[in-house]
Amino acid sequence: MSETPTQFVALHEDIYSRYDSLSKRLKQVARYVLDNPDSVALDTIATIAGRAEVPPSTLIRFAGAFGFSGFNEMKQIFRQHVLEGTPNYTERAKLFRQSSAEEDGQKNPETPSEILRVFTMVNAQALQSLHSQIRDESLEQAIALLKNAQTIYVIGFGRSFSVACYLTYALRHTDRKVHLIDGLGGMFTEQLRMADRNDVVISISFSPYAKETLELVDLGAKNGAKQIVFTDSLVSPLAAFSEVCFVIREAQVDGFRSQVASMCLAQTLAVSLALSNAE
Repeated sequence: MSETPTQFVALHEDIYSRYDSLSKRLKQVARYVLDNPDSVALDTIATIAGRAEVPPSTLIRFAGAFGFSGFNEMKQIFRQHVLEGTPNYTERAKLFRQSSAEEDGQKNPETPSEILRVFTMVNAQALQSLHSQIRDESLEQAIALLKNAQTIYVIGFGRSFSVACYLTYALRHTDRKVHLIDGLGGMFTEQLRMADRNDVVISISFSPYAKETLELVDLGAKNGAKQIVFTDSLVSPLAAFSEVCFVIREAQVDGFRSQVASMCLAQTLAVSLALSNAE
């Protein structure tokens, strides 16, 4: 197969369209491939298999299912796409260096200074990617929904709770009626029961998705509320309920996931709504 951006888009769409028909193991690979194109392009097969929680042989089976002779052939399409999407030659060199370091088995950071350096680097990369990941049309649609909403409900549990709290705080400074669903006293459904078609529900959840969030998103849909979702995958269970779905790929170091990109998007929505109100 030729290694062109067009081939990358065609492959991406093929994986997405065939997702439901794949076996459980191949779905794990498909999800990882769809959500982590940079990793597929630059990381070793062993690293990709570990993060997708499958044996390396499953990656080979996955590649074969989509017409490739091996996983490395599929990797080349992702690698070419990432490099061609990085216009600055210095940044391209950094991507090559990052890939080489992974293949050479460079040790993990241990001192606070090394940890800070690594988190600073990966968060900077996540923020640089955020703008290209979020479509202008999605931002504009989200702002229109928020501007016309009678009441805005914000949902986020577990590690997503801090993003939900900040977004609630920021949106309240736009003179909107905003409620944070915190489940105080176990009253999750009671807090969202009054949401209807005049309202907007913003749900924030990343894998593994909070059970309470999934239940509330379903309740909001049944009540006819418009929904905006912050999540981490095109095949997230939240995506099907949403008018606007923002897929955010946060930085991650050894299982520790950041919230920098989510916070940046939350701030973008709040400031954009404030500016829209001032027009």
